[in-house]
Amino acid sequence: MKAFVGRHRELELLDDLWQSDDATMIILSGRRRVGKTRLLTHWLQQHHPDDGMYWMAEPTSAADQLRSFSQAFLGFVDPETPVPPDFTYATWEQALSQLATYARHRRMSIFMDEITYVIDVNSDFVGTLQKVWDHRLNQTHVMLALSGSQMGLMRKYLLDYDAPLYGRATAQMQLPPLPFSATHQYFPEYSAEERLRLHAIWGGVPAYWERLDPNKSIEQNLRRNVLPSYSWMVDESRILLQDFITDMHNYVGTLRAIAGELQTLSEIARRIGIANTKISFYLGKLRDTRFIQRRVPVTKLHTNWRRGRYFIVDPYLRFFYRFVSTQQSKLALGQIDYVLNIITEKMPAFMEMYTWPELCCEWLLLASTNGKIPLQVDEVGSEWKKDGELRVIGVSDETRTLVIGDCYMREEAAGLDELEELAEKAAKIMPNEPYEVYYIGFSSSGWTQLAHEQAEAIVEKRCRKKWNFHGVRLLGLDEIDADLLQWSIS
Repeated sequence: MKAFVGRHRELELLDDLWQSDDATMIILSGRRRVGKTRLLTHWLQQHHPDDGMYWMAEPTSAADQLRSFSQAFLGFVDPETPVPPDFTYATWEQALSQLATYARHRRMSIFMDEITYVIDVNSDFVGTLQKVWDHRLNQTHVMLALSGSQMGLMRKYLLDYDAPLYGRATAQMQLPPLPFSATHQYFPEYSAEERLRLHAIWGGVPAYWERLDPNKSIEQNLRRNVLPSYSWMVDESRILLQDFITDMHNYVGTLRAIAGELQTLSEIARRIGIANTKISFYLGKLRDTRFIQRRVPVTKLHTNWRRGRYFIVDPYLRFFYRFVSTQQSKLALGQIDYVLNIITEKMPAFMEMYTWPELCCEWLLLASTNGKIPLQVDEVGSEWKKDGELRVIGVSDETRTLVIGDCYMREEAAGLDELEELAEKAAKIMPNEPYEVYYIGFSSSGWTQLAHEQAEAIVEKRCRKKWNFHGVRLLGLDEIDADLLQWSIS
């Protein structure tokens, strides 16, 4: 198992909650394999191994789950006495009441992982926990964490306004994937470009990273972990979706359509052959999973903009449905080289459309937060019209500031043509209103010396008259990479 990486804020929150002598409840959620279990067990092992119990529910019967928890808890509170193999508390209320009794005079942490397995076979569990928490547990010294991956059940029973435990949690943590900067520690021998390709395929999911061999190339890891028809990652897309939906046919069709760059509701409906009214239902369910998002131009975020676009935001699902899902027949026949050649050919354009803009938007928001650009922005995204699209835009309505950018994936350094394109698109696409404006050009291979020398002159002459021009900055992947690493440490 690789060293624990990142999660500094989450570990600090657990430390802070532990320092309190009061009863605390934590609800931890996030997609499968994002590292919830590792976070809890790492904190427990590093800080308080003798004062905490970790228990993971399994997809088994209600009686088996109660027996499993009962034996784990009895072994925790009385480690010197062997636990009878058939021991179990009679009910969850009794088990939780015993927890309350032991925690009245002792600070202890109880981590209940994959709690949705319990809820799935015994929805009364949450009501029982609410009752015992309100009458007994909240007067103890317990630090109770409930963790789960099935977001539908987590929201319904733990997080939503009408959920039984709503308002009782001391902290709610939605654990995100690891940021791009964490690839430095996992894959120190990879170049920034290799780590960007890795991120385009596997995202920031630690369980995926741990399956990769850092001594092999990205293509070799791809060949071994994704493309064989028997690969565990072929089933991963189905497993992720099954937490939310059962009849997957139209959902898979919807994801394939979006991955194939069909982004509007009508385009997606036409591709899978159903009415617009019905596709809205499927898109709504997929948005609930947080695997896809509906986006609007960043300057329209707080308006009733109706012409949104849909994007798959989970990198692995986006890659799988773009390149692997439609090639299953060829992969089953062992035609891995054929599929790998398609991926190699189309990967730069795929990254330019998704992964590289996402990384540039992350840099822009953090640069603003760290005071590294002359204008501050509150929100980042993209802006589009029929005339085209700018993929990296920062805006602040309060200060009337715009940071206008676009990004390019090139084998060679970008130059004057890309600068002219950026300036021209900005004049056509961005609002013709009074703004303080700053430009940033992002190119994975950097920029030519001539582009650096002429950038301000080229861009300023295309500025709208209502804009107050504050300059231009040109950045490459290596600089973005170094900044993100520095900001993650500081």
